[in-house]
Amino acid sequence: MNNLIPIERIENKIYLIRGQKVMLDKDLAELYGVKTKNLNKAVRRNAKRFPEDFMFKLAKEEYRSLRFQIGTLEKGKHSKYLPFVFTEQGVAMLSSVRIC
Repeated sequence: MNNLIPIERIENKIYLIRGQKVMLDKDLAELYGVKTKNLNKAVRRNAKRFPEDFMFKLAKEEYRSLRFQIGTLEKGKHSKYLPFVFTEQGVAMLSSVRIC
C-alpha cells in the first residue's frame, strides 16, 4: 500500500493537447521509475500497440507552448527531442509493455 502514488501528483502531470487529456513520456517514465529513453524504446518495440489515438509526438509549436505553460524554459531543463504524449488508453497500454 505504501507504493501508491498520490492522485495530486498524477493530476498535475495531465495536460490538454489536441482536445485530449495526455501525459508526457518523461512524466510517465518518472512514475514508472525508468529513464525516458527506455520507456520510448519499449514503445517503439511495441509500436503496433500504440496507434495515434493512444500516443502521438508533439509538434514543435505544441511543445514550445507546453514548456511555457509548465515553466521549463530554462536551458537544460527540457529535452532536445519532441516528446511523445500518451492518452488514457496509451497509459493503460504502457502497463502491459516491458520497460527496462
